[in-house]
Amino acid sequence: MSDLAARNKKAFHDYDVLETLETGIVLAGSEIKSIRNGKAGLSGSYAAFDDSGELWVIGMSIAEYPQARDNQDPHRKRKLLAHGRELLRLRRKIEEKGLTLIPLDVHYSNGIAKITLGLCRGRRSYDKRQEIARREEGRRIDAVLKARRRG
Repeated sequence: MSDLAARNKKAFHDYDVLETLETGIVLAGSEIKSIRNGKAGLSGSYAAFDDSGELWVIGMSIAEYPQARDNQDPHRKRKLLAHGRELLRLRRKIEEKGLTLIPLDVHYSNGIAKITLGLCRGRRSYDKRQEIARREEGRRIDAVLKARRRG
């Protein structure tokens, strides 16, 4: 069972998602309560490897939990958890092909907070316009088909 806590809508507009990976995230107690209250933001965030080969999410915002005594910095970088083989494979793809890891959503899997990362390639502005035109055309076709079925 998976419950969505936050989604990065802008990522699907700005990037082509080639592959996804579910990772765990290291959080403090007040941060998990804040996420459960819907106070997490992913816009502008990305994931990157440090020198020791660990994966971190940078730019993710988790608001302070009002009832907590010891809140963390809302914009601190947070460690992501994945299998070593997955980390090596992702690191190779990022270095070889110039791809980026973007957090797509934060969700709960069996009560544990997880982040879905997307291995993404940036879109150019004309790609974005083409995607919007394709979506609009699909909506028009659906509307015509729906009208004919009623008809």
